[in-house]
Amino acid sequence: MGGYMREMRQLLGSRRIFLPGVRAIILNEAGEVLLQRRTDTGTWGLPAGAVELDETPLEALRREVAEETALEVLEAEPMGLYCGPTQKNTYPNGDEIQCFAVAFIVRRWKGSPRADGVEGSQVRFFPVAELPTDLVPIHQESLEDYRRFDGKFLVR
Repeated sequence: MGGYMREMRQLLGSRRIFLPGVRAIILNEAGEVLLQRRTDTGTWGLPAGAVELDETPLEALRREVAEETALEVLEAEPMGLYCGPTQKNTYPNGDEIQCFAVAFIVRRWKGSPRADGVEGSQVRFFPVAELPTDLVPIHQESLEDYRRFDGKFLVR
């Protein structure tokens, strides 16, 4: 958790807060999606995280992907903006959020994916038609939208 979020949690406790964020749909040459198994919930999710103060969404995406997967994002295409009741989440520690997140498709990256051991215990590419059923709930809509993405920016 970044400095701004840590400060907000100190002020507000675990109350639901509005969280600007990013999520990465990282694809390999076979068109498979990279997911990470989260250490807090045990579910599979996209590399994702909060946008910090004075940071652009693309900077946040590059930072979060590097932190969580050790990959360097070379290019990213914005796919959609997610907010609303399907974007609420309660973490195991009781912290509540409602996301306002930009999902990016990342086709150009470099490095070898590996889990950071803090947020993710493993990373793995999955065929789009064979994604695990135990997905992070707030990421499901982005993955479903990716399956039928036609190049037009989505607002959900």
